[in-house]
Amino acid sequence: MAHNQRIGEFGEILAKNYLIKHGYKIIEANVKLSYQELDIVALKDDLVVFVEVKTRISQFYGPAENAFQFTKLKRFRRGLEMYISNKNLSVENVRADLITVDIDHIKKTAKIKHYKDVV
Repeated sequence: MAHNQRIGEFGEILAKNYLIKHGYKIIEANVKLSYQELDIVALKDDLVVFVEVKTRISQFYGPAENAFQFTKLKRFRRGLEMYISNKNLSVENVRADLITVDIDHIKKTAKIKHYKDVV
């Protein structure tokens, strides 16, 4: 497994733990749909919540939210649409969120931010 994949996987574990702590139930993770992948699909208050996770271990390119650019947003939206269609979900009962994880490996801390309804 490549270094960046391990970092991403660690960030997703932290994000899942964060969501569970805040009352979400994890339904699926790393859902592959054609060329799209959904990091986390969770349930909260009868709402299906799709979560994209972005993790950074360096501030060289800025915080993790900088990694969620227009092209990644488009791919995320396509993945949501495919999942919603495949599962026959109502768009009124879904939400798309972003969780960013900025890891400080020197201090051994992680700063987690949860942005709701990003699409």
